[in-house]
Amino acid sequence: MRHRKTQFCHFIALCVSCAAVAAQGADLNTLTDQEKAGGWKLLFDGKETSPWRAYAHTDFPKDGWVIEDGCLKDVGGVHGGDLVTKEEFTDFDLKFEWRISPGGNSGVKYLVKEGKTGKSGVGFEYQVLDDEKNEDAQNGPIRQAGALYYLIAPNKSKRLKPVGEFNQGEIIVRGQHVEHWLNGTKIVECELGSPALKDAIAKSKFSKITWFGQKRPTVILLQDHGDTVSFRNLKIKELKPD
Repeated sequence: MRHRKTQFCHFIALCVSCAAVAAQGADLNTLTDQEKAGGWKLLFDGKETSPWRAYAHTDFPKDGWVIEDGCLKDVGGVHGGDLVTKEEFTDFDLKFEWRISPGGNSGVKYLVKEGKTGKSGVGFEYQVLDDEKNEDAQNGPIRQAGALYYLIAPNKSKRLKPVGEFNQGEIIVRGQHVEHWLNGTKIVECELGSPALKDAIAKSKFSKITWFGQKRPTVILLQDHGDTVSFRNLKIKELKPD
């Protein structure tokens, strides 16, 4: 009797687990009625790549990027180039989930000035990184996950999930104000054109790029850094500037 009860408990636990996974899958890459009413729109529905194209090209890249398990995935090892939205945005709230591979490096870029050729774009970058195993993390917090890459380090409230799990990222650009959020907490903020930001840029590898850090209509860019990375639940809301 005890054996049957144990089997029944295991069966119930399995059903609950499967139901939770199914519920999570049903919520992926969708908008709630409240989000729709609030002006949010999907940048990826888990099936179609139509909102995206390869950097400096008009079509989706032939190599490197795939749709897998409801994610836009850079398979790594195949340099298909950066992925960018076909649409540009000026003031926006961008939310996304990201999962990096062990030792991996990627990023989400904005305030991008797109060139006519090449596979990589330059702009502000929300760093996506394995802080423990990627060698770039050893260069300090301005090059670790969630940072405004090379410019501003995350604050002490940063809480990064283990590699293999999805983190929730968010980038807000409104007027001259910029914020990075990680797993529901604001970890970076700055003012475009401020003395502090100008000083950080002057001390960085971007110092000779005269337009760098200036407000502009921008594509949203998912970086191909040669490592495996997955993105899902990409959604954006256009904002009114202050």
